[in-house]
Amino acid sequence: MPLSESLDAPFSALARDAVRIGVRLDAATLALCERYAELLIERNTTINLTAITSPADIAIKHFLDSFTAVAVRTWNGHEQIIDVGSGAGFPGLALRLALPDCRVTLVESMGKKARFLEEVASALGLDGVEVRNERAEVLAHARRDRYDVGTARAVGTLGAIVEYLLPLLRVGGDAIAWKGRVDAELAGAKKACASIGGEIVKITPTSELGLGAVLPGRSLIVIRKVRDTPSRYPRSAAEAKRRPW
Repeated sequence: MPLSESLDAPFSALARDAVRIGVRLDAATLALCERYAELLIERNTTINLTAITSPADIAIKHFLDSFTAVAVRTWNGHEQIIDVGSGAGFPGLALRLALPDCRVTLVESMGKKARFLEEVASALGLDGVEVRNERAEVLAHARRDRYDVGTARAVGTLGAIVEYLLPLLRVGGDAIAWKGRVDAELAGAKKACASIGGEIVKITPTSELGLGAVLPGRSLIVIRKVRDTPSRYPRSAAEAKRRPW
């Protein structure tokens, strides 16, 4: 069976599931999602982009999981988004598809993955996408207070995510983190928030979004930047490793 045909059923299901969380994918956008998945499967044979390789799992565990961000905050549709540790482009590039009038900066320190992100954005004809091949803690000192929303999925502890994202956000902006078990990380995250200028405003399990069956054991944590971040944050990678939250 051609790959394009094997994508049809999983991505039709994606469109139905996405409506449940307020994401409506028209035919053109769904076709872009399918092309993105094709590129991911093709390039994953030579670049270690993801352990999730079946079309059905890509549709649910990458695209739908990314789209859940739309359901946990109020969006105006024109946000400047920064996605740290973008990897294969989830959630950042997927959110650019779901929210086409937003602009997104994808931060990925590994050159091969950054080049893949550039390839996908070009192949899909997406504007409003910037790829930065550098470390987030370096970029954060150059681009402080610039973004409305910061995202991070599978990027360190919740405390580390607070330190990576909040310096990049304007006051009033939201950081969104995807987590499995979150309880053990909350104390460190609250300590980081107290130092860096954030407040955990919402923890939303996927079960509350009606997706507990397809995305079990997942939660999205929204951290709002409530005051300016002291200039010393984020710390260097070495210092953060010596003194984790």
